Amino acid sequence: MRRALFAFVVVPFIFAFQALAGDAEIKAGQATIDGQLKAFIADDGAAAYSFAAPNVKRIFPTVDTFMNMVTNGYAPVRKPRTYSFSKVQEMGPTSIIQQVLIVGPDGKDYEAVYTLEQQPDGTYRITGCSLRASNALST
Repeated sequence: MRRALFAFVVVPFIFAFQALAGDAEIKAGQATIDGQLKAFIADDGAAAYSFAAPNVKRIFPTVDTFMNMVTNGYAPVRKPRTYSFSKVQEMGPTSIIQQVLIVGPDGKDYEAVYTLEQQPDGTYRITGCSLRASNALST
């Protein structure tokens, strides 16, 4: 149940914006995802948690609860062998949806779709992530 909440918590809000984010915003969002994935790989739960948006932190109020959710429900994200950025969709000036192609610890391909929102301080934080097995072939 918590995994579903994490995956879909931002959907009702992403259509409120009209203008689109630019290249700088997309790169900032990708840097956020990259930072979180590197923190997961380094087993740095506090750093990984720092990339989560306030809505996620309300659902998972401690580093331990957050890491437990990721470890149990998002193993490919928690310990990716490799990952690369794919399609990006700009939903507004402060809202981005970014697809990440992941080879999980099991050697299988996955697609992680991240939603990100720009925060009042200008940083992008992850508001949700959905994960599914991919039909793409690893290289």
